[in-house]
Amino acid sequence: NMSQEVREPQQKRSIDKKNRIIEAGYELFAKDGYFNTNTSEIAKKAGVSTGIVYGYFHDKRDILIEVLDIYVDNVFYPVFEMFDKITAPVDFDFIITHSIDNAVTVHENNAAIHEALHSMSHTDEAVNNKFIALEDELTLAIADKFRSLGVTTPSLIERIHFAMDIVESFSHEFVYDHHTYIDYDAMRKIVENTIVSLFEDKQ
Repeated sequence: NMSQEVREPQQKRSIDKKNRIIEAGYELFAKDGYFNTNTSEIAKKAGVSTGIVYGYFHDKRDILIEVLDIYVDNVFYPVFEMFDKITAPVDFDFIITHSIDNAVTVHENNAAIHEALHSMSHTDEAVNNKFIALEDELTLAIADKFRSLGVTTPSLIERIHFAMDIVESFSHEFVYDHHTYIDYDAMRKIVENTIVSLFEDKQ
């Protein structure tokens, strides 16, 4: 199918069809995983023929790249929105509590698709680059926001990036790993205190 031209739909009906295919891909990748889903299943769920799918996409991976855009919007819009609303003086306890809540919710709501996308980020450069670009954008946006609110913590970008890593790691532990020997409330407190100390301790 690589030889045929993939077209960008112009008419509303075509755009709707393309979007239905992307939505169907999202749902099936999330439910069954990327590797267990094929193009004909996506076509069936979208209510179109397989031929129509290949009119808009070269292959399943093309659909995944578009699904990734929706996923990223769903996941990161609330984060950007939260940081937009912050005013001085910065209340790190509030921000950190909400960041952890948000990260946990995101991982709970998107478990299957999150796993599918992250497992692919190890083998697929485009997927990996998208996650890295997103992390960069978020880190720098938070740093700009903090600076504009008068936060003078040294090595601010490094601290923000590290804090994001800790929040992501805790969310994974809490949502996916469920170790019976870990008291997650206690662990969460440690995570919160660790991150607060990153920003409130000026050494």
